[in-house]
Amino acid sequence: MKSWLLILGAAITVLNHASHAAAERKVVCYYGSWSVYRPGDGNFRIDFIDPNLCTHIIYTFVGIGLQGDIRILDNWNEIERGGFLHFNDLRKRNPSLKTLVAIGGWNEGSSTFSSVVNDASRRAAFVNNIVKFVGEYGFDGFDLDWEYPAQRGGAATDKAVFSLLIKELRQKFDKHGYLLSAAVAATKSSASISYNIRELGKYLDFINVMTYDLHGPWDPVTGHNAPLYAGSNDDGLTVDAAIQYWIKEGAPSEKVILGIGTYGRSFTLSSSVNDCIIGAPATGAGHAGPYTREGGNLGYNEICENQSKYTVRWDEQQKVPFACFRDQWVGYDDIKSVTYKAEYAVKHGLGGVMIWSLETEDFLGKCNGYKYPLLTAINRVLFGGVTAPQKPSTSQPQSTTAATTTALPPANPTERPAASTSAPSDPSQLCTREGFIRDPYDLRVFYQCLKASGKLVAHRLECPKGLIFDTSLNVCNWIDAVAN
Repeated sequence: MKSWLLILGAAITVLNHASHAAAERKVVCYYGSWSVYRPGDGNFRIDFIDPNLCTHIIYTFVGIGLQGDIRILDNWNEIERGGFLHFNDLRKRNPSLKTLVAIGGWNEGSSTFSSVVNDASRRAAFVNNIVKFVGEYGFDGFDLDWEYPAQRGGAATDKAVFSLLIKELRQKFDKHGYLLSAAVAATKSSASISYNIRELGKYLDFINVMTYDLHGPWDPVTGHNAPLYAGSNDDGLTVDAAIQYWIKEGAPSEKVILGIGTYGRSFTLSSSVNDCIIGAPATGAGHAGPYTREGGNLGYNEICENQSKYTVRWDEQQKVPFACFRDQWVGYDDIKSVTYKAEYAVKHGLGGVMIWSLETEDFLGKCNGYKYPLLTAINRVLFGGVTAPQKPSTSQPQSTTAATTTALPPANPTERPAASTSAPSDPSQLCTREGFIRDPYDLRVFYQCLKASGKLVAHRLECPKGLIFDTSLNVCNWIDAVAN
């Protein structure tokens, strides 16, 4: 009997640790503010963001001035139209959500960063300006996206002074309770030049590893944007190799966030005959898509909306899909591959998953019958039990515009509360046990109750519009499919 009690106690301890780990995981979502200018169904507004599918959202980008000042890049969008304000207001729909703003990006380059950060007085001004900016516009934190220290016009000393920068920011941020993160190069060949990884692990709250763009149309042959594992003829550039390098070099696994691209890299094949393979000769970038309008780059929404014309294949070694149409080839991530990657993050004790970026997800729900299928799959793995099923064939077709929602049979008000009411719920009172609890006043809303420090903590989640939480299956389901 004693041995069984010991085994039971050990099992309960393991479950408690697992529950705590799930509660701490992050889904970090970058938002590209320029997507407000995209045409047609590619046009993306801040109010399209579902704040319950992300734990942290990052507004991109602001710029850096030569004196260490913070430059607002689109004053009309960010200030006059209230972009920053509306972005931070997403916390009203999910009070647990954290908002950050990112500086830099690929187009910002490296030389200005290098010039400022290598000068002690301008670096100090830069730190103070960042602190002031976060406070003035009401963000919860700041994300450094310097691409990349000691590269692209930077100096050899950048690696050391980048560590100084984040140390000095950490000291200031701690006084205000601000979050500090960074988007970093993934592969050893680049990261070893730019970062003292152990130092980054000390001072950053989390590290967004950009485990994508590992192959693309700059290569002479087709290769997947972000293979999880190596293939038989691979060059070793994989998500697994990058993540393990960061951990080996001293990044705490619980701070490492695995990056997933919600887009694919496309190629134009040298020949369309029997070349729908990884490693096929290519002449350069694939055709631009209707929304992103950039050769060699296709959003997941652009790919899935046209998937019927593609020959879609799955690489079992690399755990990723790719597709071909005539002389066009694209490697991308889908529901299956992001599920593998999220499972990898859980298995290796990572801090969570990051996506670049929200506006190229299937945010209108045109492809799978519900919005944000990739983010939904990630949430299901990281937090458990949450899914959005395929729409029943008896329902009306999914709308292709964000302004309207799917026509569904109404809930019978005599059988259940309305799917959305103004009555408040107290999550602390709802959580009487571990597991999933539906909000009695808003059937879209449910809570994952997890034990932390001996108490039950409620983590608010919300089903996509048109669905409610099904307590019999612990999934988001269509109203007419839910029995109670």
